[in-house]
Order: sequence, then C-alpha cells, then structure tokens
Amino acid sequence: MKTKILILIVVVFSSTALFSQTTKKFIDTGSVKNQFDYLINKSYKYKDYKSVKISWLHKLKANVADSISTLKKEIRSTNATINSQNKKIDSLKLAINSSKETVDNLNTKIDSISIIGIQFNKGTFKTIVFSFIGILVILLLFFITRFKQSNTITKQTKQTLKELDEEFETHRKIALEREQKVRRQLQDELNKQKKE
Repeated sequence: MKTKILILIVVVFSSTALFSQTTKKFIDTGSVKNQFDYLINKSYKYKDYKSVKISWLHKLKANVADSISTLKKEIRSTNATINSQNKKIDSLKLAINSSKETVDNLNTKIDSISIIGIQFNKGTFKTIVFSFIGILVILLLFFITRFKQSNTITKQTKQTLKELDEEFETHRKIALEREQKVRRQLQDELNKQKKE
C-alpha cells in the first residue's frame, strides 16, 4: 500500500508539475519594442542569464523582418511621394517663373508706350510730352510778346509816317504856293518888261 500511495503521490506531483508548466504563447501583436519587452520579461531566468524559447526568437525574428519589410515599403512609398512632390514643386516653380515673366512683360507693356516702334516708359514719355508742351507755351509767349512789340513799333512807325506825310503835304502845298507866287511875280515882271 505504501507503494501505491507513493506512486499516487508521484503521479499527482508530476501531473501537477506538468500542468503547472503550461506553454506560454508569444504575443504577435504590438510594436517590436513591446514584443522584445515581453520576451525579456517572460523568459526564464538563470543566475544573470535569461533562457529564451527558440520558437519565440523565431517568431520575434519573423516579426522584426516583417516590420523592417513594412518600413522599407513605407520608405519607398514615401520616397516615391517625395520625388513626385519634388517634380510637382519643380513644375510649379517653372509655372511661377513663367507667370512672373508674363507679369513682368505685362507690367512693362502697361508702364510703357510704343511710339514709332520705340518703347518709352510712361513717366519718361509724360516728361517728354510735358516738356515739349512747356517749350511750345514758352515759344508761344515769346512770339506773342515779339508780335506785340512789333505791332507797337509798326503802329508808331505808321503814326510817324502819317505825320510825315501830313507835314510833307503841308510843305508841298506851301512850296507850290510859293512857286505859284514866284511865277506870278515873274510873269508880272515879264509882263512889265514887255510893256515897257
């Protein structure tokens, strides 16, 4: 009976030991850091060492490789997106430069006037036109002044000529009267001499 009890005790203890060592499963979810933490925390400790199940290491290796593969895909996708966006940025820069050139050309056209095929800045053109108008106004005033002076001189000369004409006419009349008087006297003298 002792042997039966002993066998029974051994069977009970061994089954307890077997059932108490339930196999722990490795977690597949979570970040790689969480998986490493789980591996370190749930491993068996022997002195300063940890005993890790080989199946857990293979599972962790597969998860790390999968994470690296996923990250590489994301990096490739991100690089492709960056390259695509850089191309778009370059094309937008070209479009902006083209637009700036168009705006500059339009501003030049707006700010300039073409006369006889020569481009003039509006400010320069206004300065030239107003200078030309100013010179014409000055010349007009100069010629008006000269005309008034000449007209005054002409009027004075006409007045003087009229006075001279009147004086000459008066002098001519006086001279004609004198001549007639002298002729009469001469004729009278001739008539006297003939009578005598």
